[in-house]
Amino acid sequence: MGELTMPSSHTALDRTLSYRLHRLHKLTDLESQRAYPESTGLSLSDGRCLGAVGAFGPLSVNELARLSHLTKGQASRAAQALVERGLILKRDREEDGRGVSLSLTALGRKVWGRLMLLVEQRNQAIFSCLAEHERLLLSDLLDRLIAHAAGDDPDVTTSTGAITVE
Repeated sequence: MGELTMPSSHTALDRTLSYRLHRLHKLTDLESQRAYPESTGLSLSDGRCLGAVGAFGPLSVNELARLSHLTKGQASRAAQALVERGLILKRDREEDGRGVSLSLTALGRKVWGRLMLLVEQRNQAIFSCLAEHERLLLSDLLDRLIAHAAGDDPDVTTSTGAITVE
């Protein structure tokens, strides 16, 4: 990273990347907080955990926390709530018996399907103001920024796919 310097007197906080990303996150979360319970009966954090287990499972609690962008405590509480609702199965890890492995139950797969439909609808609504070439460009730019922030080689672009809107 380069040397830090005093900010320009012309730098407007509301034009910085972190401010704008956080604002977009908050605006989209407001709608998601309303839509998740309505469509799935789950809170936003429980829905994120169910989504992560369905997409990437089976997972440990640490993996669940990382992939759902929650603290380990939040992920653990959400996982337990999902176990109690019969949506996630919690088993001892087969490799060494330490820790647990979280996977979807049959009911969990049904709710996960509804959840992923909602996620796709939300994604389409958010990106509907962009043309296809803009979605492709934004997707690639976000991949590069994430790789850079994670300390990966910023010169290597590994796009995981375009932002899709049907």
